[in-house]
Amino acid sequence: MIRTEAEYQRAVRDLGRDREVMLSQRDQLKALELSVDEMARAMQPMESFYEQLKEEVEMYERMKRGDLGALYNLTSIGRWLIGLRIAHGMSQRELSERLDVSESQVSRDEKNEYYGITVERAQRILEAFGARFKAEIEEPVIEAHPDGSELVGAA
Repeated sequence: MIRTEAEYQRAVRDLGRDREVMLSQRDQLKALELSVDEMARAMQPMESFYEQLKEEVEMYERMKRGDLGALYNLTSIGRWLIGLRIAHGMSQRELSERLDVSESQVSRDEKNEYYGITVERAQRILEAFGARFKAEIEEPVIEAHPDGSELVGAA
């Protein structure tokens, strides 16, 4: 996951370079007169890495625009909090100052995508951005069984 503007700039440069390398590699494989299937197998790892990096760049760009999407489960709250910082155009250093922690602490937390974060810590980060948390929990539908007991998850 791209977390800083420097990482983003490096990734954009790498995408351009990797695209050129892929085109060159494809030309070299054509010169070897490989079959279409052989070329596809040979190019697959490089194309896979390229697509993964491209997705990360696109995700960072969405975050910068403030397009964080809804938070559907608490296990992804770390990425969402990182996205909130990026959307606000705030550096890790600025966030660390607002939270009164070291910059290395914020960097470590973000590298681990805030794995194991406490509710209190998440609340402090939200407050640093003036954000509020609103939860909506969808429960399974509960219907009555003909004998009066409840059926859970019936639709």
